[in-house]
Amino acid sequence: MSLRDNPENGRQTAAAAPDPAAPPPEMVSRLRAIALAGLIGLIVLGLAWELWLAPTGSGTLALKVLPLMLCVAGLWRHRMYTFRWLSLLLWLYVLEGVVRATTEVGVSRVLAVIEIVLCLVVFSAASSYIRWRLRHAPREAAEEAATKAAEGGR
Repeated sequence: MSLRDNPENGRQTAAAAPDPAAPPPEMVSRLRAIALAGLIGLIVLGLAWELWLAPTGSGTLALKVLPLMLCVAGLWRHRMYTFRWLSLLLWLYVLEGVVRATTEVGVSRVLAVIEIVLCLVVFSAASSYIRWRLRHAPREAAEEAATKAAEGGR
């Protein structure tokens, strides 16, 4: 619970936290779906790139997708912390894509460009998700508190 100013008496009152069992708003679900689809696409691309399409060495670079795999569960559960650190982690993959797009030729260059695009899609969806949730959290908490107060007054 957090403290909120009560306009009726000027005192601070406890505001109820949003119900975790309640279904998320449609915009949040859409942004999460975009982020999840892009993330899974990035994982599949990383594995296919390093193991089959244009392998470099013995395929040990396929391990680069492990940090991304850790994010899938957090995104699935709408965890803000995961969205935040994923949006920072993605820039390492963008950097790899830029380096490989400018230094390699053929299939690897195309795959690098696809990696950059997928990273930008996931980053945009994750940052929009974070922004939407932070902007609407106080309103949702106030609406829920008003609903609970109305139900308690009956």
